[in-house]
Order: sequence, then structure tokens, then C-alpha cells
Amino acid sequence: MWVPSRDATKPATSPLAPRTSAASIPATSTPAASIPGRSKDNLLAALAYITFIPAIVFVLIEPIKRNRFVRFHSFQSIFLAVATILAAVAMRILYSLLVLIPVLGYLLAWLASAVALLGWVILWLVLLVKAMQGETFRLPWIGSLAEKA
Repeated sequence: MWVPSRDATKPATSPLAPRTSAASIPATSTPAASIPGRSKDNLLAALAYITFIPAIVFVLIEPIKRNRFVRFHSFQSIFLAVATILAAVAMRILYSLLVLIPVLGYLLAWLASAVALLGWVILWLVLLVKAMQGETFRLPWIGSLAEKA
């Protein structure tokens, strides 16, 4: 391929892609997920969000409860389960009040319930993905409690 201001006998190289050898890449640039023990911790932290039962088990088992990452996600899962129960009670009270509205009461009650459920599912998925990625994603009030526990 002919490139202006280059000799036609030499191969053209792209100025955007500099050539690097494998020896010039530092050995410490491995991602956190490829570290042998780290992927197991990420899996345990994500498993704590499936239900609160594995989270309670992880808090009680001796070798796992020393791991700060798994411990944080386990406590955050437990506190999220308690907050979910409290929010469900509040939503039940709100549902009972909205049903008293004559025409639109049931529609508003179901809409409020659907929005709350959708928000909870999205929050749960975000926490699950962040735990699998090895991040300590703190929820506003629950995360600070989980760090102290």
C-alpha cells in the first residue's frame, strides 16, 4: 500500500497502533478478577445477595467471617432484607389507604406496588453485579451499618 512521503518498498505501519512487545507490559497489570482467591470472594459476596440465608451462614462460619469483603456484603444483604420487610409493611399500609380512593384507588395502589417492586429488583441486580465485579457498593444508610458491623 502506498502512503504519501513513505518509500514504496517499506511496509506502511499505522501511526495509531504503536508496536509493543509482550516483555514491555508490566506483570502487575492483571485484573482483580484473575487473582486466584479473589474470584471466590466475589462469588461468595454475590451469593450473599441471593437470599439472606447464605449471608447469615457467611457471618457465622469462621474462615469466611474474617474476609472483610464477604462480611460487608453479607451484612449489607441482611440489613437489606430487614429494610425490605419494613418497606413491605409500609407499602401494605399505603395500599390500604390508596384503596379508599373511590375510582382510581386500586389503580394507584397497584401502580405504587409495581414501581416499588421494580425498584427493588433493579437495586438487587445492581448489588449482585457489583459484588461479582469485586466492588463494595455502599447503599446510603445500610452500607454504613454494614461497614460498622
